[in-house]
Amino acid sequence: MQNIKIIVEKYSDGYVAYPLGIEGVVIGEGNSYEEALSDVKSTISFHIETFGIGVLEPESPVLEVFVAEASM
Repeated sequence: MQNIKIIVEKYSDGYVAYPLGIEGVVIGEGNSYEEALSDVKSTISFHIETFGIGVLEPESPVLEVFVAEASM
């Protein structure tokens, strides 16, 4: 089992989630953080079943993700 880093973004109309280190486009969405996370996990599983384990990068170059704000 490989750990996959997932970004979850909050918008005014819901949440969007997407993984890092996977070849192709994989997106999940939901009305809550939990729904978006569950949806993207399901989408990742389907993506791997459809295209094979080769879509996973052996080691994701991303170690951590940070969010910062800058006033301009």
